[in-house]
Amino acid sequence: MTLYRDEAVILRTQKLGEADRIITMLTREHGRVRGVAKGVRRTKSKFGARLEPGSHVDIQLFVGKTFHTVTQVEAIMNYGEALTDDYQRWTVAAAIMEAAERFTTQEHEPALQEFQLVVGGLKVLSENRYDPLLILDAFLLRSLAIGGYAPSMTICSRCEAPGPHRYFSLVGGGSVCNDCRPSASATPAPETLTLMGALLSSDWDVAQNSEARYRREASGLIAAYLQWHLERGLRSLPMVERV
Repeated sequence: MTLYRDEAVILRTQKLGEADRIITMLTREHGRVRGVAKGVRRTKSKFGARLEPGSHVDIQLFVGKTFHTVTQVEAIMNYGEALTDDYQRWTVAAAIMEAAERFTTQEHEPALQEFQLVVGGLKVLSENRYDPLLILDAFLLRSLAIGGYAPSMTICSRCEAPGPHRYFSLVGGGSVCNDCRPSASATPAPETLTLMGALLSSDWDVAQNSEARYRREASGLIAAYLQWHLERGLRSLPMVERV
């Protein structure tokens, strides 16, 4: 019998049979893992409420051929429960969890940075510390950076000419100079690129003081850039309430 214990954030659940669930989780040491929680949908289940999306748990699993089996769960923090009363923050949390699953394409491949990013994102979201949309955009930019896709905000991503530059290219990897810009490059405001740089570097003073129009433009660029590199958009992103 092979048992192991790890910290995890529950990303998604699916029904299995009459009483079981498949739990997709991102763990600290073992990356993305799918496990079966047997009998968890019964009202007398010992740990059903601890295995809801957004829960940060200490979990024990038994290694199986297809799915691992959940044998024990201890709650650390249920961020999902803390966010369900606020539609905007909950939809942002849903987008964060979907993105985390998409960025960890290989099961059981350690993804410590992404795990810490998800936990940190859900924590500041539950504390209502910053604007939820800024938290989401910061999370997406940093996930892209962890995956090696961080967009350039100042120097030209092709010839490395110092900027700032007027153009932004999804294909070109961010800011591009006039000589390198591909067709259909966007022309964002300089303040928009400054905001994106602040979100990527955790400069929350600059981010919080940004104007709404630059936040909207940054969100659009980030969503388009994300879709280009993931090859399809996040299903939960259109559900996010943008006010």
